Amino acid sequence: MKITFLGGTETVTGSKYLVESGSTKVLVDCGLYQGYKWLRERNWQTLPLDIDQLDAVLLTHAHLDHSGYIPVLYKQGFRGPVFSHYATRDLCEILLPDSGHIQEEDARYYSRHKLGKHAHPLPLYDRATAERCMELFTPLAFDEVGEIGDIKFHLQSAGHILGAASIILEAEGKRVGFSGDVGRPDDIFMRPPQPLPALDLLLLESTYGNRRHDKQDAFQQLADVVSATAKSGGVLLIPSFAVGRAQALQFMLTTLMQDGRIPSMPIYLDSPMAVNVSNIYYRYTELHRLNREQCDAMCSTINFVNHVEESKALVDIHYPHIIIAGSGMATGGRILHHLKSRLADHRTTVLFTGYQAGGTRGAKMLQGVESVKIHGQWIRNRARIEVLPGLSGHGDYKDISRWLAQSELSTGTAIQLVHGDPDALDGMCDHLRRTTKFNVTIAGYRKILSL
Repeated sequence: MKITFLGGTETVTGSKYLVESGSTKVLVDCGLYQGYKWLRERNWQTLPLDIDQLDAVLLTHAHLDHSGYIPVLYKQGFRGPVFSHYATRDLCEILLPDSGHIQEEDARYYSRHKLGKHAHPLPLYDRATAERCMELFTPLAFDEVGEIGDIKFHLQSAGHILGAASIILEAEGKRVGFSGDVGRPDDIFMRPPQPLPALDLLLLESTYGNRRHDKQDAFQQLADVVSATAKSGGVLLIPSFAVGRAQALQFMLTTLMQDGRIPSMPIYLDSPMAVNVSNIYYRYTELHRLNREQCDAMCSTINFVNHVEESKALVDIHYPHIIIAGSGMATGGRILHHLKSRLADHRTTVLFTGYQAGGTRGAKMLQGVESVKIHGQWIRNRARIEVLPGLSGHGDYKDISRWLAQSELSTGTAIQLVHGDPDALDGMCDHLRRTTKFNVTIAGYRKILSL
């Protein structure tokens, strides 16, 4: 068996791992690069593989850094199956067309305002292509065994978002685990990740490999930010991932308001995608911690904003309110229009609730930049920038260590660290080498590993 690291190495985006066994070739994850321009440019580079010889894609979960390149494969002629959990399929049915739509809109905007270096910039893919690629999806339940050529595999719950899985793959007498993004044991919304079986090799995510999560009460931290914003007469803008994070925020804000811990004020979920995702979370209550009554309460408290005209009208509201909108790293989506309108107002609070990849607007704002560039314009930032670290859907290095200890991994099991920024990879590597007897190394971009 041979594994080629085509993405998700030395960075947290673009996850892609080519597995070859005999005559069978599968791609585990198929993600977009995000963040720094030099990384995003890789999305336009041809993958070093023959699309006609690729037998399948195995998908850990729906986030675009793991799934967002599938429409590109489809555009290039790939027609093999895309195996995923049922919930992942349902989420991708929302996320991928939305990604295509945003790319189309951005291309039109840049063309209209002559902001790019190309006279007629093109999207990486469009909505129609993303919709068509959904015909390739072949859903599986957790622990259901799939087979493609020489390779057998199954999905097991990783606790990161709805449908998120670790993939256990077997071929040529070897068993390899792909962790995907691993959730937290005490997540507000999701159930803990399932321990791993014995493996010959584990590709392990390291997003928080050098950091511990804040152990303060996330509900109280959110309540403090909301109350302070309301007292100032301002607006709270929350850039949010549409999958997982938006639903957790809905639940937390609803709970705080019901308990009288924050002032009563309008809450707007300005993301048609997040609205649709919330409906999917309602459908799969067995996969998360909330019951139907809690889901009902959450949905009845929030004002869902679907149409563009409704979104634009929010700028005319001058009393305190809360807007949750995508995207989570402020890289696109409706949050950009709210930021353009509100950043210059000192009464505005911008609250980040998840990981901000290097080079994104979110990362720059957390670094304290005085201005941010949005749609080719520099916008002065006078808003208060806050962060709620306790909502991450990734386990930190202690959480990951406990998960590994619960698993059946033996002494000397080979671990390749992926999906982390350089400092996080180094931190996770040092920690595991110091505290375990696993054989830990850091995966390199386009390196080839033979088992």
